[in-house]
Amino acid sequence: MSKAVYKRIVLKLSGEALQGTKSHGIDHSVLVSISRQIKEVRDLGVDVAVVLGAGNIFRGQENTASRGLDMDRSVADYMGMLATIINGLALQDVLEKTGVPTRVMTAIDMERIAEPYIRRRAVRHLEKGRVVIFVAGTGNPYFTTDTAASLRAKEINADVILKATKVDGVYTADPVKVKSARKFEKLKYIDVLKKGLKVMDATAISLCMDNNLPIVVFNLTKIGNIKRVVMGERIGTVVS
Repeated sequence: MSKAVYKRIVLKLSGEALQGTKSHGIDHSVLVSISRQIKEVRDLGVDVAVVLGAGNIFRGQENTASRGLDMDRSVADYMGMLATIINGLALQDVLEKTGVPTRVMTAIDMERIAEPYIRRRAVRHLEKGRVVIFVAGTGNPYFTTDTAASLRAKEINADVILKATKVDGVYTADPVKVKSARKFEKLKYIDVLKKGLKVMDATAISLCMDNNLPIVVFNLTKIGNIKRVVMGERIGTVVS
């Protein structure tokens, strides 16, 4: 059997990815599908860490004065961080029932339900075969969970960030709205920034660029795609 091309990965899941066809909240069937795919990759001997967003519950940036709502950006961002913890606990529950040992590590101390994030401890969990779920972003307002994914990936010496989306890569425009949109097979970090492509936010892309950390953007809704990426199949878009 061919070997995985990546030994340690960070899987970035948006909150929207967890809601499936629902208008908000968590779709349990989606969690089951993701958990089975994560188990499939872990069984190959790959270390798996997950960073979660919270757009299915609460998105800080969309609830501030800049969007016509009278809420301080810091308050809104902290609320979003707390929402990622809800998603993390939900994913942990399904992963454990799928037979995958896990640890939820939070950037905001919450000792009764999750471990505080400590880099050395996170690496040790991965070495023991546990899936580590990073929640609460970086623990700071004004930073997205994309930036948290880039930061954690470097801290644990991950080989790649797998950015899960609902489309099969990065396009010149939204392929759902623009039928003539063209897909990129490969992109350079600087081109993502110059073209304003919605891969990850500028801070996250810059952090990856400064540390030469590749990003693979792929379609999560196609079952088995996480394993395909890890095995080196050319799917999605590679940013490097």
